[in-house]
Amino acid sequence: MKVLHINHSDIYGGAARAAYRIHHALRDLGLASSMYVNVAASGDWTVQGPPLKCDKIAVRAKPFIAGFLCKSMSTENSIIHSPAIFRSSWLKHINASNADIVHLHWLQHEMLSISDIGKLRKPVVWTLHDMWGFCGAEHYTTDERWREGYFKNNRPNYEAGFDINRWTWERKRKHWNTPMQIVAPSNWLADCVRGSALMHDWPVAVIPNCLDTDKWRPIPQDLARQILGFPVDAPILLFGAMGGGSDARKGFDLLESALNIARTKIPRLELIIFGECSPNNPPDLGFPVHYTGHLYDDISLRTIYSAADAIVVPSRQEVFGQTASEANACGTPVICFDVGGLSDIVVHRKNGFLAIPFDVMDLARGLIWAVQENDKQKVRELTRAHAELHFSSRLVAKRYLEIYKNVISK
Repeated sequence: MKVLHINHSDIYGGAARAAYRIHHALRDLGLASSMYVNVAASGDWTVQGPPLKCDKIAVRAKPFIAGFLCKSMSTENSIIHSPAIFRSSWLKHINASNADIVHLHWLQHEMLSISDIGKLRKPVVWTLHDMWGFCGAEHYTTDERWREGYFKNNRPNYEAGFDINRWTWERKRKHWNTPMQIVAPSNWLADCVRGSALMHDWPVAVIPNCLDTDKWRPIPQDLARQILGFPVDAPILLFGAMGGGSDARKGFDLLESALNIARTKIPRLELIIFGECSPNNPPDLGFPVHYTGHLYDDISLRTIYSAADAIVVPSRQEVFGQTASEANACGTPVICFDVGGLSDIVVHRKNGFLAIPFDVMDLARGLIWAVQENDKQKVRELTRAHAELHFSSRLVAKRYLEIYKNVISK
């Protein structure tokens, strides 16, 4: 079977890493899997970037122009908005390919337009990595328009100007006449799909993002700390997010409050923050904080996960929680709120701690549990076993293969 994955990038960003891992999981299973991307950075021969020089210019120009359109609307929702308006040369290449199945992923920065998606002439599976598929132009939102439909009378009061979200949603409704097979990496996102005005009658399956658990293995904690230059005997917590503390959705403000409570109960506590360089005015948390900047290779990530006693993922919204699954594969428990995709990953007090949503006192209890748990080695073993059982590349690839067969047969 020939599978063609479509994603904006191969390795830059969480969605890209998830798509790239699925692609190679399928190749390891024996499928002829390949990728089309706008930004090819891996050097992988199975990944094809824009074929022509004019296409490479368009990759840079189209998102820039679309950004001007987005500025015609003022909104308090600072998460990326994607109108997906420009036709793409990828459509011709996809329809002319010999692929048996086209597997869509994160299509933004004008990789495919809304009308392009509706003109695909191959069997399609679409893995959603955020809420954009059934929303307007927004990728995440806390309002209910995606559930109700985008009408003039239900626009949130924090928006003004041209209603890009309604305009984008109406274009999706116009061009997407045939339901596509949706895959959600979590039950929460699948429930959103089923409850949405746009995709409520589309088929949806739940398959988690995968990891090669043969390669993603724990490094002895003492060795990991020595490599990174961290104290061997201090309690160390880990926090990671693209943009670090600047994305309100990732909940760093909630973590600060929880740490302020927990640090009185955890002597010599230290915090590692990856995904962000040290800011100009770093917050004073009352204990050492280490900033690692962005980490792109798996060995560095494995080392930093293995060095920590636990990773804290205090997100307000999380479609899956890839840092949580990666940490689990390294035997590192996860402390988080019982929200979104994290509820699928963490088994309370087994491979982590599920705090009452947005209750910083309960989150602090989780931090204390992670550091003071009597049998830490047992927790790390259970955590690793959970990752092998649920996120193994081979198991996930087999589930996708069944989805492909079902879509092709129809």
